[in-house]
Amino acid sequence: MKSPKKNNIELLAPAGSFASLSAAVNAGADAVYFGIDEKGLNMRASADNFSIKDLPEIVDICKSKKGKIVKRYLTLNTIIYDREISKVDRIIKEAKKYINAVICWDLSVINLCKKYKVPFHISTQASVSNIEAAKFYKKLGAERVVLARELSLEQIKKIAKIIEVETFIHGAMCVSESGRCFTSQFLFGKSANRGECMHPCRREYSIKDDEGNELKLENNMVMSAKDLCSLEFIEKLKKAGIKAFKIEGRSREPEYVETVTRVYRKALDKKLNEKEIQEGLEELKKVYNKGFSSGFYFGTPTKNDFSKAQHSSSSQTKKFVGRIVHYFDKKNVAAIRLFSDEIKVGDELIIIGKRTGAISHRIERIEIERKNVNKAEKGQEVGILIKNVRKGDEVYLVVKK
Repeated sequence: MKSPKKNNIELLAPAGSFASLSAAVNAGADAVYFGIDEKGLNMRASADNFSIKDLPEIVDICKSKKGKIVKRYLTLNTIIYDREISKVDRIIKEAKKYINAVICWDLSVINLCKKYKVPFHISTQASVSNIEAAKFYKKLGAERVVLARELSLEQIKKIAKIIEVETFIHGAMCVSESGRCFTSQFLFGKSANRGECMHPCRREYSIKDDEGNELKLENNMVMSAKDLCSLEFIEKLKKAGIKAFKIEGRSREPEYVETVTRVYRKALDKKLNEKEIQEGLEELKKVYNKGFSSGFYFGTPTKNDFSKAQHSSSSQTKKFVGRIVHYFDKKNVAAIRLFSDEIKVGDELIIIGKRTGAISHRIERIEIERKNVNKAEKGQEVGILIKNVRKGDEVYLVVKK
């Protein structure tokens, strides 16, 4: 019996911190995208981001144990001003040997990429929405275009015949479609186009006229879009000629990156049956989300594609409880110092660390001074059996909502 043909679609995961980077790599990402911590140069200024000196370690983490090399894309995808060009020049020159491509759209960045012979992908900020624009960027030298989010699947299929395309498959969606929003700039002086969006669209609003009359709305979250989730129609996307599937979330927690990457990794590697799809959806609901939508893939979103929750609708959250103070790798035993709350047998933990990423673990046994106990409290040091964690990793208790 022949093994199923492996598809060549790249799964691209976000990395806003070292822990998220490790989570993405460990969960099976083919590539990661990240920013450098120079203010205003990437679209996620609120993420931890990285520095130039971090690049060698990023490369090291991206060398998986199975010999797979995870690709690395540097985001320089904001509007660039004259005073910043020399800074961008330096970043591209120094980052060149550590990255596989730059994600950008400002022509100054494109010119610098060409100057240093660095491959570049056109950011979704360019709003590429048609064949002629795709041809233009291809002629300019772009290897890939990250398409505008408001395209239907049929439109994407046509552009994919012109140039290598990348599309989003999961994560937050902007009410301004391709993200050209100025609401944050007007209200707070923080520009979304410089990576500093304060997300005023996620808030509750009431509408009043000049006489004080208030309009009652069916949903006062009038600008808060649900998150994109393509798991239920991922097979259609596989057949569309898309080269890369992108997960949004450089500002998200490591457990979000791990969960979403893991779920979609499975979906790319095989055709999921209905039970597996539902199991995947339940996993995705555990981490940050504002409800799920199919985006623009099959038509323009309706009122049902707007969230009714101001914050996350995730089915669980996490609470910091302690830190790993020793790890005995030969025995797979972690010694945990509890700084808050209590843990007990049967609880689910999330372990987060720079090299560990995010690991979920259900407690099967707790030991204190080599004696089995059912629970442990704040201030105690306990031992649990667990693999692939490290001294210094943070320990969180999973709390169901």
